[in-house]
Amino acid sequence: MSGGSATERLVVIVLFEGVDLLDVTGPPEVFALVRREAKDPDATYRVLLAAETPDPVTTSAGVRVLPDVTFDDAARLGIDTLLVPGSVEADAERGVRALAEPAVVDRVRTLAGRARRVASVCVGAHLLAAAGLLDGKRATTHWSTARQLADEHPEIDVDPDPIFIREGDIWTGAGISSCLDLSLALVADDLGEPTALRVARQLVMYLKRPSGQSQFSVPLAQASTTRRVEDLRQHITRSLGGPLTVAELAAHAHVSERQLTRIFKSELGTTPSAYVESARVERARQRLESTDDTLDRIASTCGFGTTDTLVRAFRRQLDTTPTAYRHRFRVSV
Repeated sequence: MSGGSATERLVVIVLFEGVDLLDVTGPPEVFALVRREAKDPDATYRVLLAAETPDPVTTSAGVRVLPDVTFDDAARLGIDTLLVPGSVEADAERGVRALAEPAVVDRVRTLAGRARRVASVCVGAHLLAAAGLLDGKRATTHWSTARQLADEHPEIDVDPDPIFIREGDIWTGAGISSCLDLSLALVADDLGEPTALRVARQLVMYLKRPSGQSQFSVPLAQASTTRRVEDLRQHITRSLGGPLTVAELAAHAHVSERQLTRIFKSELGTTPSAYVESARVERARQRLESTDDTLDRIASTCGFGTTDTLVRAFRRQLDTTPTAYRHRFRVSV
């Protein structure tokens, strides 16, 4: 079986029983759009699903997926990118735990040796770790299993915060839906960020999450459990251009300032001021990506007041400047 044309990049995705479904189906959606969005019509990807046998594989969602090739077939191909998804089990005492079946680990180790680039999706990092591919490297995984990864593999520098981490030709991705971010990053690395941005637009995604950014953005933060906190979050989102002081938020919620701080800590794990700053940075990022507004205007409309305040907030939240962020992620339509 051929690996494709000279400019066609072969992506092999590892399949096994209980694999997370979105880990398997998300990346091909990204790669499939490259053929339409890339300026070079020959710069395409071919995706193959590989498993131990040709028989259907049952995913964690109960959906059965049919492999394209066996692992033995895949080992004979010219693999550009090996994508390794993961699987978990729920334990009443220990909570969610990532799985790393020895037979799958052995296959991953073999295929990785035949691939130009290897990337894990979500808890697939545990398979790479068990295969010895992450030794001495910095890596990420889904936040819920990061502690397990660190405990079982102390030789790995586990960072649970980033969306993805690149260490040479080894990439590790974070939470399940972040497979799309990781795939877009791979496309950007291969074909440039303008192509990746065009693909992101077709997926109705922002190409906005650099590898150092937190797995959590404000709109996707922990869901609130009370109507009062949800009302506060919506009020903040609607009123980012206003003062949004602790006193104003407390008055809006009809509680004391001390009680407001306790509510934010218990419900959202942060302080009111920190949450407001994060929400403002999130809004400013959207403006930097989608408009040509000046920094002064963005600082004003997002509630920072001055450009200096905007710059300091960006450095705290994203370890970059608004100008550098716009230069990287703003592409004219």
